[in-house]
Amino acid sequence: MPAVGQPPQIPPPTPPSCSECATKTQPAAGGPPTQSASRMWRSGDGKTRIDTPTTSVISDPASQHTIVLDHAKKEATVIPMTPAGSASTPAGAVPGGAAAAQPSSVQVEALGKSTIEGHEVEGKRYTLPAMPSPPKPPIPGIKMPGAKMPGSPLAPKPPGAPAPPQAPKLPPKPSVTEVWTSVKLKTPVLAKTSTAAGEQTTYCKPTETAEHPPSVFQIPPGYKIKPKL
Repeated sequence: MPAVGQPPQIPPPTPPSCSECATKTQPAAGGPPTQSASRMWRSGDGKTRIDTPTTSVISDPASQHTIVLDHAKKEATVIPMTPAGSASTPAGAVPGGAAAAQPSSVQVEALGKSTIEGHEVEGKRYTLPAMPSPPKPPIPGIKMPGAKMPGSPLAPKPPGAPAPPQAPKLPPKPSVTEVWTSVKLKTPVLAKTSTAAGEQTTYCKPTETAEHPPSVFQIPPGYKIKPKL
């Protein structure tokens, strides 16, 4: 903890890098998997940019804002970053990965260090308990005084009649995200997300580069800036 009256220590700069990423999504229903490609840029001062075929997301921690670029419409949306202490995405979020909120109930488990494709990586597992389904509201209907339809909850059951079978209730599946981040480049190398909707795996190949031009993390000329909501 820094001494009183002294500014907090600024983390050391990280090497600029560029990552080519591939994401595979497997639906839980068992349909055919889908694949997508993306690219991630990182500057020495912490700026990041994630490119997909139609959009780009630029994050600038120093300015505390995120820029979303729509390349088809040539539009830019500037979004203030979530203040510290509120829900945010896990550290090491990767392009193509499922968005996973990190409220206070999330469980974080350190997985230690390993090596993936020559990169020394450090892993963390984020487990978000599934929220129970809200109770279904009753179906409105017309109440007839004294009328009891056969088989309705109000109708008396015949003596000795067995109770109708109930479908077994399976426990809700939690959302689990496992992220392995390069120790040197501070960028994700492998991420796996498992939810009730299916599984998603993103693998990135980061390489150290020279510092990127400032224009990589800026709104391109000719793009219209959308007004804030």
